[in-house]
Amino acid sequence: MDSKVRLHIAGPLGAGQSAPLSRDQAHYLSGVMRLGPGDTLTVFDGRSGAWRARIEAAGKRGGTLVLEAQVAPQRDPPDLWLLFAPIKKARTDFIVEKATELGAAQILPVATEYTNSERIRRDRLQAHAVEAAEQCGGTFVPEVAEIAPLARLLDRWPEDRALVFCDETLSDDPLWAEDGTPGAWPAAPAAVLIGPEGGFSPAERARLRGLDFAVPVALGPRILRADTAAVSALTLWQAARGDWKGKTE
Repeated sequence: MDSKVRLHIAGPLGAGQSAPLSRDQAHYLSGVMRLGPGDTLTVFDGRSGAWRARIEAAGKRGGTLVLEAQVAPQRDPPDLWLLFAPIKKARTDFIVEKATELGAAQILPVATEYTNSERIRRDRLQAHAVEAAEQCGGTFVPEVAEIAPLARLLDRWPEDRALVFCDETLSDDPLWAEDGTPGAWPAAPAAVLIGPEGGFSPAERARLRGLDFAVPVALGPRILRADTAAVSALTLWQAARGDWKGKTE
């Protein structure tokens, strides 16, 4: 029996290799998806592409897969980071899931002056990223970093990476120029910064506007919730500079 089930497992992966299943993974395959020995699924480790795997054993305490053949090459996203201030639990989960689906290479929660929630469980958010990659057909899982103060990240910012910060005080800016070029959106390596529900503080906005590597952008004429802003900004960047164009710039 062939299956469209996809599972993220530890790598590296290779033909003929055995791979252990955790208790939760074995339960998911046997108890939820009703798969058993001899059935196949697709697995990936985030680095080695997608592989067809056959279930050798799966029970309540764990199981084993045998890798048969690679079915898709590794596809990494463009070198784009997402920085965002955590908000309510469900909406923070949503941001991580959608950032994974939209092709963020790394996800960095940041603490700003107006951040409402400064405590997160990185392991839980990483698990959401894994699940999103499993569901959307990707072969890459972005790393979710521990939350860090925005000021500290700016102090240590890589010189070659542009930072797009979404400024809710702007009402208009040239997302695309008249000739159809991407306007203000910088090419990779780049990062998108989304502020908290209360926006950036005046001091934070002033510092960001004074940085040579920072580019302020507006996300249209309406004020967006933080989770909507994250999806909108990633979508716009991917359309302007990312792999939605068929190749990265």
